[in-house]
Amino acid sequence: MDRGKVLYVDLAERQARTLPLSESYRTAFLGGVGLASRLLWDHCPPGAEPFDPANPLVFAVGAFAGTMVPAASKYAVATKSPLTGFVGDSLSSSGWALALRRAGYDVLIVVGRALSPTYFLIDDGHVFFRDARRLAGLSCGETEARIRRELVDGSVSVASIGQAGEKLVRYACITNDYGRQAGRTGAGAVMGSKNLKAIAVRGTGSVPAAEPKALAARCLDLFQRAQGSATEKYRVLGTMGNVLTLNRLAALPTRNYQQSTFEGAEEVSGETLYARHLKKIIACAGCPIACDHYYRALDGPHAGTEASLDYESLYALGPLCGVADPDAILKAADLCDAYGLDTMSAGACVAWAFESFEKGLLTPTDAGGLALRFGSGEALVALIEQIGRRESLGRLLGEGVRRAAAEVGGGSEAWAMHVKGLELPGYEPRSLKTLALGLAVGTRGACHNRSAAYEVDMSSKVDRLRADASRGRLAMEQEDFAATLDSLGICKFLRRCFADLYADAGELYRLATGLPLSAADLRRVGERVCTVKKAFNIREGWTRDDDWLPPRLLRDPLPTGVAAGVRLTEGELTLMIDSYYAARGWTPDGLIPEVKLRELDLEDLAPVLAAGQPTPSPIAPRVQRWRGSG
Repeated sequence: MDRGKVLYVDLAERQARTLPLSESYRTAFLGGVGLASRLLWDHCPPGAEPFDPANPLVFAVGAFAGTMVPAASKYAVATKSPLTGFVGDSLSSSGWALALRRAGYDVLIVVGRALSPTYFLIDDGHVFFRDARRLAGLSCGETEARIRRELVDGSVSVASIGQAGEKLVRYACITNDYGRQAGRTGAGAVMGSKNLKAIAVRGTGSVPAAEPKALAARCLDLFQRAQGSATEKYRVLGTMGNVLTLNRLAALPTRNYQQSTFEGAEEVSGETLYARHLKKIIACAGCPIACDHYYRALDGPHAGTEASLDYESLYALGPLCGVADPDAILKAADLCDAYGLDTMSAGACVAWAFESFEKGLLTPTDAGGLALRFGSGEALVALIEQIGRRESLGRLLGEGVRRAAAEVGGGSEAWAMHVKGLELPGYEPRSLKTLALGLAVGTRGACHNRSAAYEVDMSSKVDRLRADASRGRLAMEQEDFAATLDSLGICKFLRRCFADLYADAGELYRLATGLPLSAADLRRVGERVCTVKKAFNIREGWTRDDDWLPPRLLRDPLPTGVAAGVRLTEGELTLMIDSYYAARGWTPDGLIPEVKLRELDLEDLAPVLAAGQPTPSPIAPRVQRWRGSG
């Protein structure tokens, strides 16, 4: 059964061609993050700079996209990240993934750089290149609406970048279907570097199932479970329900990780926002959960602003910046969506700037006259505007906290909260020790979605406040589990609806594709995908020193809450990292032995890794001058 093809687009040549997708790649990597990561290894030249035209954007739909499997309308995009210089993989969902699959493609690879702003339309089996100069500067939503009007088709699905991607903000994201983002790691900036404003897709085909009746019965059962108690949290409050829980656990990062509790938590909690600000709840295509909550600002200069808000956006634009004003947070989130900015990285950059200002390293002149104080909603909104436009201090902050701290100096590296250049998510590592390990070793950088090790800390398996050698295997298992889900393209919010993910998903895969896949096979896929991403990083210059946490987390004890006085020491982190490498079967330096590659059927990677790595790019290259820019 034909399971799709690869569409290879060269922007410089304005040419597109179709390539076969081998069955061995389908079963070894499934789709989504797994397939995109493997093809990134294949198509990205070793040592290529992120903004080099040869750095590909590899889009891959999840293995179940376009089928009747619920909550599976996802695509991944992988590229060499302009934030980290390592693997950058992001996920988004809804109609764009379904359209690409229905157009006959499992994978889209984009290389080269267009001579002028361009977008292209995939119309089933045909590709048309179009001038996008008139779209320059438009928001993601405006771009999508304009393209649909131009094509006289409201059903066309569009993935686009905003002004932040055009101006190469290193954490710009790709937005599709009016508000779904492939965020984190800067894929939108790579798209901007290629002069590619948007990719429109019209797919009118179908995705046949091998055993449609049996698959329908399984999916109906899964659909019913997805509307039960296992997903109630996401349906009612969404991920915003995390705010008060994490605050009680002293795990809510506040004021750039200077605290782990926020005195304004109640004001920005999911409960308060639901009661006072909720506008509507919507779902991704084919999803029975409907977790996406839209809120409306009520008062002041931002009254009437509407924005989608999840926990990570709320954490980064709220407590992390000391801001307890829901209206200002909603305005900031709305601006991030319009400009195409990753909210987590944007909030972390603002928080770093606030602290640098309060410690005298930045001045009002640097920020266009702003007083950058923790708690200032006005300064938060203004800085997001500056970042999106790459104006004033935004020219510096658009580089991410690692490069910004290297430029400003003065010890500000100590409060630049990132791992490998990717800013931290909204969970306090000092009071969640397994998560601390997961953030340190993550191939993507500091990421809760590719590890979810915090779930171990919040279970009864461990003491979350103490580190020990058991964490290595636990963190590894969480990574492999997440990689499997992300390759199948199943939303993580569905994970508790399976009695046994590996066995149940293997059966769904067989019924959908006709290809047998056992529970053991699926477990191996997760490990294989994590190994491919690590191999890519090693090839691009990774060393053990890159697996570490910011100085603040290893120096300062927590000052507040139930975990007051708790520390995370360098010795504890080293112990856990050692146990993680051992669990993975890697060397003490975190390298992958050839025997492990053979075990995972990745022996073709061995000669490249054995040949040595290219000289890594400087950790913090000089950025354009910004002082005195007004």
